[in-house]
Amino acid sequence: MVSFLARRLITVVLPTLFGISILVFGAIHLIPGSFVDVMLGLSADVSVEQREQIAASYGLDDPLPVQYLRWLGDVVQGNLGESLRTGEPVLGEIVGRLPATLELTLLATLVSLIIAIPAGILAAVYRGGVVDVVLRVFGLLGLSIPNFLIGTFLVLLVSTRWPILPTTGYVPLTEDIVGNLKSLALPAISLGALLAASVMRMMRSAVLEELGKEYLMVARAKGLSGRVVVMRHAVRNALVPVITVVGIQTGYLLGGTVIVEQIFAIPGIGRLALDAVSQRDYPVVQGTTLFIAVAFVMMNVLADVVYGLVDPRIRVR
Repeated sequence: MVSFLARRLITVVLPTLFGISILVFGAIHLIPGSFVDVMLGLSADVSVEQREQIAASYGLDDPLPVQYLRWLGDVVQGNLGESLRTGEPVLGEIVGRLPATLELTLLATLVSLIIAIPAGILAAVYRGGVVDVVLRVFGLLGLSIPNFLIGTFLVLLVSTRWPILPTTGYVPLTEDIVGNLKSLALPAISLGALLAASVMRMMRSAVLEELGKEYLMVARAKGLSGRVVVMRHAVRNALVPVITVVGIQTGYLLGGTVIVEQIFAIPGIGRLALDAVSQRDYPVVQGTTLFIAVAFVMMNVLADVVYGLVDPRIRVR
C-alpha cells in the first residue's frame, strides 16, 4: 500500500499539480485589467508613474515567469502568499473559509448517496418498468441541468411558495446545529444533484451486472429470497465501482461550490475564489484554486485506496 501511494504521488499527483499551477497562474493574468486597475478604479488623478510604483510595491512589475517561480517557491515551502487586497496570509483565509465548504461538500455527498443508492437499486430490480423509466428520466435531468440553475430554481421556489428554509446565509455548526443544517439544505441539494444522478446510473448498471452473474443464480436455486440475494450479495459487490465514482465526483463538488456558495451567500472557499477573481487578487485566486486541485487529486487517490480495501480480489502493492 505504501509503495502504491508513493508511485501515485510521484507519477500522478505531483505532475498534475505542477501543470495546474501553471494553468492557474497564466489564466488569472490573462484576464483584462490588473489588480492596480481594480484598486484605483477610474481615478484620473493617478499618473502612469504612480501606477507603476504601486505595481512594483506588490511585485507585479516583474516578468510573469519570474512571478511564477517566486510564487511556486513559496508554495513548496507551504506559503501561499498574502492577499493583495487585505494583506492577510492566503492560507489563513482558506482555513477560515474551509469549514463552510467542507460541510457543504460532505452534506451534498450524503444527500446524493441517500437518494442515489436506493434509486439505483430500485431501477435495477424493476428494469424496464415504470419505476425504472421515471428514475432514469430524473437521472438524466440531474446530469443535464447545471447546479447553479437548480440552485436558482430552489431559491425562487422556496422564497415564493414554501418559505420553510433560509435561501441565503450561513449559520456555523458551533452556533446552532439545526440552523446550520437548515442553512445548508438547499445548497447541498443543488450541489449534490449531479452526484446523485451519476451515482444512481452507476448503481443501476452495477446491480444489473451483478444480477446476471452465475453465483446469484446459484443463490436463488438454494432458496434464498430475492431481497437477500439483491441486498446481501448483488448490492454489496455493486458498491465497488460506485466508490470510484463517488470519490471522483466529490472532487468535482468542490469546484461546484464556487457558484453555489455565491448564490446562497455561503462564506466558503468557492466564494472567496470568485470574489478574488473580480478583484484580481492573484495570490488568493492561485491559492484557492491550487487548494481545490489538491483536494480533488487526493480524493481520487483515496478512492483508489478504498477500492482496493473493499474488494478483496484487488491487491494494491
